[in-house]
Amino acid sequence: MILAAGRGERMRPLTDRLPKPLLPVAGKPLVTWTIERLVRAGITDLVINHAHLGHLIEQVLGDGAALGASIRYSAEGEGRALETGGGIFHALPLLGRRPFLVVNGDIWHDIDFAAVQLADGDLAHLVMVDNPPQHPHGDFHLAGDRLVADGVPKLTFSGVGVYDPALFAACRPGAFPLAPLLRDAMAVGRVGGSHHRGQWIDVGTPERLAMLEQRLRQSG
Repeated sequence: MILAAGRGERMRPLTDRLPKPLLPVAGKPLVTWTIERLVRAGITDLVINHAHLGHLIEQVLGDGAALGASIRYSAEGEGRALETGGGIFHALPLLGRRPFLVVNGDIWHDIDFAAVQLADGDLAHLVMVDNPPQHPHGDFHLAGDRLVADGVPKLTFSGVGVYDPALFAACRPGAFPLAPLLRDAMAVGRVGGSHHRGQWIDVGTPERLAMLEQRLRQSG
């Protein structure tokens, strides 16, 4: 699942007429970089949620065939984004009963999706990264291969994770964040983690978008 329902307030005015996942980077939409990486990892059955200007995402990506994927959409309605937890819960009928990978639609990275695996008995596995300048205090502490809500040092959640549908068993429809569910699962030792030390950018501002554009142009 690719999360693409955010309004992108920090990206305005760029996102006033274009949803953030469709912002161009080195000649193609940001979300296309993610889809291409998923396809290279052998992950081709995709679900994308959307809210703000979501019809444009469907127009540009279509059924995904041009990118070697099969895309279905979880529409949340214009101006009605359900937050991360609510958005995933809303899409569960499309995601099925087995664990599934979730990727933020506004990040760029070289994470190996095929290597992100959920251990037996876990409800989630999160890929963590070094804390970026805009998020210096991190999110969760990684102790071996276990994530806990407290402890130091903390790393930043990359926006890439694998979840068991059972993580959402007690949820109800509506908007709600994902983090409280993860903390509850961490409290009973059921969240694994790994530390990605490669490339990763949260493309959350026009400045970081321009930085990524320059990096990709220079790398050819």
